[in-house]
Amino acid sequence: MAPQKTISPAAWLGLISMGCLWGGSFLSVAVLIRELPVFWVVAGRLSLGALVLWTYVLIRRLPLPPMRAYFWRFVLVGCLTSAVPFLLITWAQHRIPSGLAGILNASTAIFGVLFAALFFADERLGMRKGVGVLLGVGGIVTVIGPDALKAFDLTSLSQIAMIGATISYGLSNVMGRKLLSGLRSEVSAAGMLTGGAAFALPVAFLTSGPPPLDLQPQTWGALLYLSMAATGLTYLIYYRVLNAAGAGNTSLTTLIVAPVSIALGAVILGESLPPQAYLGFALIASGLLVIDGRILRRLKARQNA
Repeated sequence: MAPQKTISPAAWLGLISMGCLWGGSFLSVAVLIRELPVFWVVAGRLSLGALVLWTYVLIRRLPLPPMRAYFWRFVLVGCLTSAVPFLLITWAQHRIPSGLAGILNASTAIFGVLFAALFFADERLGMRKGVGVLLGVGGIVTVIGPDALKAFDLTSLSQIAMIGATISYGLSNVMGRKLLSGLRSEVSAAGMLTGGAAFALPVAFLTSGPPPLDLQPQTWGALLYLSMAATGLTYLIYYRVLNAAGAGNTSLTTLIVAPVSIALGAVILGESLPPQAYLGFALIASGLLVIDGRILRRLKARQNA
């Protein structure tokens, strides 16, 4: 039986960092869509993020793979990891409640674990991991409020788009590990964002024309955060965690994104945080601890002592 991928303390730090950075991206997107068409939000995010990462790669003089052999991999993984889900989610959030979008986005962890179990012998789907994922999703539902589920309707194109985005995320974790695992994480991230931008830029031009450049200072600030921190830096962390913890475990960062975005909205935008939010945070934390398994193993060891 193949040794199973586990989540080390460093990987947990990476998962939490990604969740916080991606959670903050919702505030940036809310600012950007006031002036930019949704497809240019995605194209700008990917293009600037790729520019930042390639600058880093070239300054560090990191070894590059043969581009003839790897460019198609970068495009495929970039589309699944960033371009397609970013486009679907940004479009969908204009038409469905944000609470429902958060619940649907959390299903990324479920798809990630399921796809990883199908493709990798060292990421077998066990009872403990399944229970942990269910606890985490239950926590996000509690944070946002069960009433949001009443709006769920699979006939809605926006809701289908959100589900499609989570499936894309789940598949991207698998494809990223299969196709890019032999590369330095910085090179993988730069190539993936470049591949995503190669897809998103033509779509933006075709749907929205040239991008507007006379933007407000806060809009430029939001774009820089979204591209440099929530995209460039986050994907540097993403591939390190992916190589260390596996595809299924990496997808669990989506369980952190929704509560972080809600907390930031409460602090920065003055939105009230309902009492059930704290119960939701507790459930999410419990789910992550169950998935990690170390506390359970310690408790079992004490009982057997």
